[in-house]
Amino acid sequence: MLETAQYECPYCGEEAEAVLDLSGGDQTYIEDCPVCCRPIKFVLQVHGEEWHLDVISENE
Repeated sequence: MLETAQYECPYCGEEAEAVLDLSGGDQTYIEDCPVCCRPIKFVLQVHGEEWHLDVISENE
């Protein structure tokens, strides 16, 4: 199941959109910001139909 989420880059502050695959359960992964190209750590927590996404700088 795919969902989209708006997030703000922790480095440059620009808004972007992430496509989340909820079928994989809890996930932690790194993607580069589409604006400033710095690495962002995504922490996705899935609880049935509910989910929560944290977006933090790589060093946090």
